[in-house]
Amino acid sequence: DTGVGEVRQGEGVLGLRRALVLAGSQTQMISLWPVSDIGTRDLMISFYKGLLEGKSRTDALRQVQLKMLASRNRKHPFYWAGFILSGDWRELNN
Repeated sequence: DTGVGEVRQGEGVLGLRRALVLAGSQTQMISLWPVSDIGTRDLMISFYKGLLEGKSRTDALRQVQLKMLASRNRKHPFYWAGFILSGDWRELNN
């Protein structure tokens, strides 16, 4: 649940995102609730495959979420709906 965080004055989620941006991260994939390690592994493998195929970051995430929704073992939103992207949504530059 990296997208939730403990809210403190001037800190919390915004503080984590800002730190990642300052470190050079163009895009962050964050989760809105604690997620399954195995489900996250499956999502991330498919996400990165989509990026390697030239899909934009948002399209790659959307495609893997739709794939998980259609699957037998990962169709419950617990496994895929908690992930969102923050930052640059476009294709990766070579």
